[in-house]
Amino acid sequence: MPLYREGTSTALIIDDPWLRLADDAAVPADGMVLVSFARWREARAALLARRGPVGVALANTDPVEALASDVARLDLVTLHFPKFSDGRAYSQARLLRGRFAYQGELRATGGVLQDQAAFMLRCGFDSFESEQQGFGEALAKARTLFSVVYQPTEDGRATASLLRLKRRNVPVPQS
Repeated sequence: MPLYREGTSTALIIDDPWLRLADDAAVPADGMVLVSFARWREARAALLARRGPVGVALANTDPVEALASDVARLDLVTLHFPKFSDGRAYSQARLLRGRFAYQGELRATGGVLQDQAAFMLRCGFDSFESEQQGFGEALAKARTLFSVVYQPTEDGRATASLLRLKRRNVPVPQS
């Protein structure tokens, strides 16, 4: 499946450097490995003791809070959209970026559609697996799709209400 990342004027299609390990596969001593949440819970200490980056693949039903103490040790978290109408991975992304200050790669997998790219970027996703035709072009335009936003997120954009206050020269509360 193509893996996309934002570029300057277009989205980049990149090769996935991560080795996806089955739950019963041997863990290599080094290299970039991506494991399921179940495997992470079972072999956390061994995965952290090895050389090389570790990533965890979460289903949208997995409790993201269980990773809170480990986010600084993870280089990749994948969040799965089983279908386009199931938005639980958006909430997981917001928790990881906002509440738990996750700084690594956050990847959207599954039902990743081009018309959701702007919202996924706002929630903190920075890589995307998608087979949808035209996804790369949509991703390249996603940051500029909306000139004004209403909800605060971790992307640093000022909301419409803050912009109105600034326009009226009203002191803006610091958060």
